[in-house]
Amino acid sequence: MTLTLIDLIPIFLVFILYFFGMPIVYALFGSTFFYFLVIDASTPAWTIMQKVMNSTQSFSMLAIPFFVMSGSVMNFGGISDKLMDFCECVTGHMRGGLAQVNVLLSMLMGGCSGSANADCAMQSKMLVPEMEKRGYSKAFSAAITAASSAATPVIPPGVNLIIFTLIAQASLGRTFAAGYIPGILMSVFMMITVAIIAKKRNYPTTREKFPSPLVILKQALISFWGLFFPFGIILGMRFGMFTPSEGGAIAVLYCFIIGIFVYKELNLKKHFIPIILDTIAGTSSVVLIMVAANVFGQYMTWINLPKIVASAVLGLTQNKYVFLLLCNVVLLILGMFLEGGAAMMIITPLLLPVALKLGVNVYHFGLVTICNIMIGGLTPPFGSMMFTTCGITGCSISDFIKEVWPFIVALLLVLLLITFCPILVTIVPDLIYGASAM
Repeated sequence: MTLTLIDLIPIFLVFILYFFGMPIVYALFGSTFFYFLVIDASTPAWTIMQKVMNSTQSFSMLAIPFFVMSGSVMNFGGISDKLMDFCECVTGHMRGGLAQVNVLLSMLMGGCSGSANADCAMQSKMLVPEMEKRGYSKAFSAAITAASSAATPVIPPGVNLIIFTLIAQASLGRTFAAGYIPGILMSVFMMITVAIIAKKRNYPTTREKFPSPLVILKQALISFWGLFFPFGIILGMRFGMFTPSEGGAIAVLYCFIIGIFVYKELNLKKHFIPIILDTIAGTSSVVLIMVAANVFGQYMTWINLPKIVASAVLGLTQNKYVFLLLCNVVLLILGMFLEGGAAMMIITPLLLPVALKLGVNVYHFGLVTICNIMIGGLTPPFGSMMFTTCGITGCSISDFIKEVWPFIVALLLVLLLITFCPILVTIVPDLIYGASAM
C-alpha cells in the first residue's frame, strides 16, 4: 500500500491540535475520528467506538489504579516520610546532602508513586522549600527534583513499565525486573553530578559525618516496610503468589496495613477521600491516554504505517545498534513534545516490530524507550516534568534550563550505556526468571 499525503493528515493534525493547547487525549481521538468520518468513510463509525471500548477491557490494566492508589496511601500513611528519613541518614553527610536525598528518595519512590510527574509534584512541595532554606538556589532545587524524578518510572512498579508491557504483550514481572539496573544507574550518575556541582558551589551537608552502622541499621529497620515494598512485589510475582493485577491490590492492602497499624499515621476518616481522589486523577489521565493511543493505533494499522516504517528502517540499516541510535534520536525529540505515556503508546507499535526483526530483546527495547522519553520530559519546549516542577516551585523556565543540563548529560550517558550494553537490562530478569527467547 502506498501512502498519500491525505492519509497522513491525522498525524499532522495531532501535533497541530496539541500545540494549540488541546489535551493530547482529545487530539488523538479527534484526529482518528476525522480520518474515519471524513477522509475514509468506508469503515463504520461504530467499529471505532468498539475499539474505544475494547481498549478498556484489559485485565492487566487493573494494575494501574492499584499501584497509583498504593503510592497515594504511602504518602498519607507516612511511608514516604520514613523513606526520606532513611535517605537523609545515608547521604546527609555528603556535600549537597539534601540534593543527594532528593535523588535517592526518587529512586526509592519508584516503588511508591510510579509516576515521574507524581514524584515531581510531591518532592517540589516537600523538598524544594527545605533546600532553599538550606542555601540552595531555587533553580538548582527545581532542576534536581525534576531530573531525579526521571528515574521513578524506570524502577518497579513504574506506570510506564506497565504501559509498555500492555503494548508489547510481554511479561510484567520481567519488565519490572529489567528496570532495576537502569533506574539505579540513572540515580547513581545523578548523585555523582550533584557531588561535582555541590563541591564547586560549597553546598552544605545535613549531617556532620557518616552515621555509625548501628544508626543506619536502626533507621533501616524503621523504614523497612517502605524499602521492602518494590522487592516484595517482584518476589511475589516471581514465585507465583499473585498476578501483576493481584499484586497491585495486595500493594494497596499492604500500604493500608503499614500506614494504619505500623506507622499509625493513616486516618481512614480523614485520608480516605483524598486517596480516592488522587487515585481517580492519576488513573484517569493514564488510562485515557492509553485508550486514545490505542484508537490512534487503529488508524495507523489501517493505513499500514507500521509495516511501511519497518520496511523503510530496515532499508536504512540491518544493524540493531544503529537502529537503536536512530530510535534514541526520534524518541528524545518526541519526548520533548508529548507526555511520556502518549509518546510511548504512539511510537512503540511502530518501532517494536522492527526491533524484534533485528534481534533486539523486547525488554531492552522497552527500557531504552522509557529512558528516552523520561529524558525528553526534562527538556523544552513541552517537557512535562519541567512544567510540573517549575509550576509548583515558581522557578522560571530559563533558570531551570541553565541548571538542568548537567543532569540531562548524565542521563544521556546512562542511555548510551544501556543502549550498547543490553546485559544491563536483561541480567536481572534472566537471573530471576531464566533466559528469555524474546
